[in-house]
Order: sequence, then structure tokens, then C-alpha cells
Amino acid sequence: MKQTHIKDVFFDLDHTLWDFDKNSELTFEGIFNRNHPEIETKQFIEKYVPINQECWKLYQYDKITHQELRYNRLKHSFDAINYTISDEEIDAIAEDYLRFLPDNNHLFDGTIEVLEYLNQRYTLHIITNGFAEVQYKKISNSKIESYFRTVTNSEMAGVKKPNPLIFDFALDLAKAKKESSIMIGDSLDADVQGAIDAGLDAVFFNEAKIEVGTHIKQINHLLEIKKYL
Repeated sequence: MKQTHIKDVFFDLDHTLWDFDKNSELTFEGIFNRNHPEIETKQFIEKYVPINQECWKLYQYDKITHQELRYNRLKHSFDAINYTISDEEIDAIAEDYLRFLPDNNHLFDGTIEVLEYLNQRYTLHIITNGFAEVQYKKISNSKIESYFRTVTNSEMAGVKKPNPLIFDFALDLAKAKKESSIMIGDSLDADVQGAIDAGLDAVFFNEAKIEVGTHIKQINHLLEIKKYL
């Protein structure tokens, strides 16, 4: 059902508009080809994806630091494929990864079309837990910067999603009201429940088609947002 009261639409970036998994795999492939050609990238990625997700969950609740996130997700992934590597090499890969990641800019299918559609009807914004410098490069390099009035990241707000304070910060920056705003993201916890707890409406980008309650607004493809907006 169309949400006729909405004026401001807030998007998550990674895993929602910007295809993090595809871009991440391409970045690692380039790094390994140059410096660690014996590593099979797909084997590494199979281990890295769930490990990275778990590390991000710890980071979003301040259970590990930014530096620990960068190190642990790589160290645990290399351990999982039984690849011996020094801490110095891990640090170098972590640096290269963040440097080269924004050079790969695959967006989810329908991203530009849905942003064109929404931009004519609403004011668009981003709320992201990602590292500020890297996120700005992703937005700029993928040529979606012009669609967004504001971009809020966790470094600016001092807290991470699902903390309601980051939503309050984003609303203040956007000069938007909770009752006329909606959040769209891939994380049930950080994006959907976080937004709902902060007083916003929310839509779950459920590309993986996991089972969720009927009370949750959800889409499996970005263009399906048209049924709500």
C-alpha cells in the first residue's frame, strides 16, 4: 500500500544500493593477484563474507574498534583457509582494500531507475555505518551523489545504527520529520528495527528472501519500492 505521508526517504548504502559483495570480491581479486597469487579468491570470499558480517555486528554495538574490525575480519578469514600470513601483511591488505574498494562500483539492479523515480517525488538521503572517507568515494565514484540531499555516517553522528541517535542526527541534518520519513535497508536489526525504534517507518530490502514477519514491509528487488512509494 502506498505510503502517502512520506516526504523524505533514507537509504542504507552497502548491500542496499552499492553491491558490497561483488565489489569486495573484485577488490580482493586484484590485491591477491598482485601480492598473494596463491590465494584462491572465491575460496577466501566464502569464508570472508560471514566473518565480515559478524565483525560488523560487533562493531555496530561498539564491542570491537574500527582497527579491530579491519584486522579481525582478515585474520579470521585467512585462518579459515589455513593461509599463513604476517600481521604486517594483513595490515597492508587492509590498507589496500579500503583504498581500492571504491574503484569497483557495481550497483544493485534497478538502483539508478529507482533513484530517478524517487528523486522526482521525495527528498533522498543516506544513513551509513561505513567509514566516512570510503563511503563518500563509493557514492561519488558510482555517480549517485546527485540524488542525495544529505549523507549521514556513523563517524559524524558519533553512534552507529541501530542506535536511535544516528537517526535523530540524520533527521536534523535533513530537516526532516520522523512521521514523514522512511528508511530502506538490508539489515533487519540496524536499518529496519533501528529506524522503527527511532520513530521512522522502514522497508526491508530482502534480496536473500529470508523469512520475515508479515508486519515487516519488504522488497526483494529495488524497483518493488514503487508499491510503497
